[in-house]
Amino acid sequence: MSYPVKRIKLLIITVCAVFLWNCTETVDTSSRYVFHEETILSYLEKHEAYRSYVDVLKQVNISEASDSKVSQLLSARGVYTVFAPNNDAIQKYLESLVEEGLITEPSWDAFPSEHKADSIRKVIVYNSIIDGGNELNAYFYSSNFPNDKDEFTLGTLNDKKLSVRRPNSQTDSIYINDNCPVSSTERDILALNGIIHQMEKVIAPKDITATSYIQQCLDEQREGFLTCFRVIQACGLLDTLNKIRDEKYETLYQTGQIKDLEGMHDSYGFAEGDIGYAPKHRLYGFTIFAEPDELWRREGIDPKDPDLLRKLTQWILDNHQYSDDDHFTTDENYRSEDHLLYQTYHILPMRIPKGKLVFHINEYGYNQSKPYQYSIPVYEFYTTMGKRRLFKLMESGASNGVWINRFPNTDNGRHGTGEEIGCDADKMGSLVDTESDLAILNDMVNCNIYPISEPISYDDKTRDNLYRNRIRFDGMSLFPEAMNNDIRLKKASEERYKHVYIPNTVRSYNYLENMQQNSDMNFVYYNAWNDDWCNLNRDEMKAVGRFDVMFTLPPVPRRGTYEVRYKVLANSNRGVAQIYFGSDPEKLPVAGIPIDLTMDCRNALDALKVGWEDDNPNDDDYTAEIDKRMRNNGYMKGPKSINSNDGTERDKSDRENIRHIFVRQTLDPDKTYYIRLKSVLDSDRKEFYMDFIEYCAKEIYDNPEKPEDIW
Repeated sequence: MSYPVKRIKLLIITVCAVFLWNCTETVDTSSRYVFHEETILSYLEKHEAYRSYVDVLKQVNISEASDSKVSQLLSARGVYTVFAPNNDAIQKYLESLVEEGLITEPSWDAFPSEHKADSIRKVIVYNSIIDGGNELNAYFYSSNFPNDKDEFTLGTLNDKKLSVRRPNSQTDSIYINDNCPVSSTERDILALNGIIHQMEKVIAPKDITATSYIQQCLDEQREGFLTCFRVIQACGLLDTLNKIRDEKYETLYQTGQIKDLEGMHDSYGFAEGDIGYAPKHRLYGFTIFAEPDELWRREGIDPKDPDLLRKLTQWILDNHQYSDDDHFTTDENYRSEDHLLYQTYHILPMRIPKGKLVFHINEYGYNQSKPYQYSIPVYEFYTTMGKRRLFKLMESGASNGVWINRFPNTDNGRHGTGEEIGCDADKMGSLVDTESDLAILNDMVNCNIYPISEPISYDDKTRDNLYRNRIRFDGMSLFPEAMNNDIRLKKASEERYKHVYIPNTVRSYNYLENMQQNSDMNFVYYNAWNDDWCNLNRDEMKAVGRFDVMFTLPPVPRRGTYEVRYKVLANSNRGVAQIYFGSDPEKLPVAGIPIDLTMDCRNALDALKVGWEDDNPNDDDYTAEIDKRMRNNGYMKGPKSINSNDGTERDKSDRENIRHIFVRQTLDPDKTYYIRLKSVLDSDRKEFYMDFIEYCAKEIYDNPEKPEDIW
């Protein structure tokens, strides 16, 4: 008799967990409690301090679709982190509800209805538990909590992310969600199925939206970002910033009309995974990069001045914070999309946590065992809200933080390090403040606000700098939903986060606004966080079937001739795609001959066709001739900046990494461009694949004095 693979895996995990919990050589237990015979529930039940918490655990259902109680969950096998409020914490929470006028006295009997009481119990319970799923040791010791102002990798039972605050003046103090203290003595209590941290205050986030937060600041004339908030209000953006989630998708998922992709490996030909898990929600989010009021005061602008909007408009004009190619108005109709203030360059349509402004994963010279020792510059390109404009975030080992539109000098020769070696004063950009108290990172459910060091705008200098730099954007950066729903590069390797199934546009719902699936295909995002894939950021997008998929691309910064390149990590599972490219999504012209996604230059015939030869470390001129020959054939090697255990994408061990040059034409910054990839094979088991796309201006790829670098 043979056991199913999943049961065997579970048995192995259980045995390993018991071994680790009994092994003092691998776990520092100097300040931890270990209860080998206790589940989380049995431990809580035996300690009077948690009596009130146990009572609510026994009354709250695991979900709307289940009659089982959360107490049963915590008595069963699992990997849970529990922030358990003590009796005093729950009593103080009830007292706060009296102050709010919700109840007349701090008692569960005081609620006007059982329904209301049950909703408050859910607040207490759902915000106190993180389910680590099936991953071994996927619970959080206090020593492994995130850094100050960072969020936990996994969400709570209600899919909310908790954050951590570590006051510099209080060495051993830890707060959850800014103001909920973790007990300094009753923490890191390890049980059979997880870990317990006693809380001295109930974790009960208000779920306030950006609109409510901004309106409150406006009503109170609260300084900090008052100038920015007054502009947002005048431009009529408060309604937009009030969005939290797509309720139509919520209903479809809750009623089972959005399903997981079952049997992904066997039925759909994917190389990894059994199930592609559909997202539970479709959340909206925003990130605002704002000049603080203190900065505007230095510029002579009073945030509380009744004439602020006119004076700020004049400041932008006087300081030429626009491009000569821009067309705008400067009257008092601030809600017009043509108004100069409306076209400000400050808001992205995604909520970006502190730790995801850029991604440090597998860039050249980076070691994940030393996560805060950065090497070469890494960057993200996004498209702003409002008028579509290119927005760059960048961080390097020398930058001392994340910057907006920084363009450093790098050691980018063939034998260089790729690292930043300096930055001209006029290309420094604006520093993003993630550390000070002015950064608003956890106050709103749908928005983060980062203070910045210098005013930002999409002026001619910014556009020129972007134009003179190669623009490489990861495929998943095209989709705000990937960030808003914690899909992209989640630091977890459990299957539910590793293979995310994007519902098919044709069959169910258009989940990603910037992607249109035009056939009965199955699209999966592969989060290769702990896998050694030689992709940009390791992750990739792929689909199986007679794929036909179209993406909306970011804008180019300047009108000019560009190459558009599509990077492929080839293998025999891939298909053959005809690419279409243009600005009319209904009539996209064909772009070149079909791209063979199986073309792998480890194969001699493919290498001959492409023109691939390994770099010659002793003869740069010969290596340059190889690159030139490949370009003449429409191909390029992968960049040196992307690394794996086998080496960089240019190395001979990674010959399957190829950039295909599929467009060379004039592009306009005021047009929106689309790329469509359609299978040309009569097969429903071949893969579509996508890693990154590049824009590269002729000034870079055809520069006789300074050839394009290999990074």
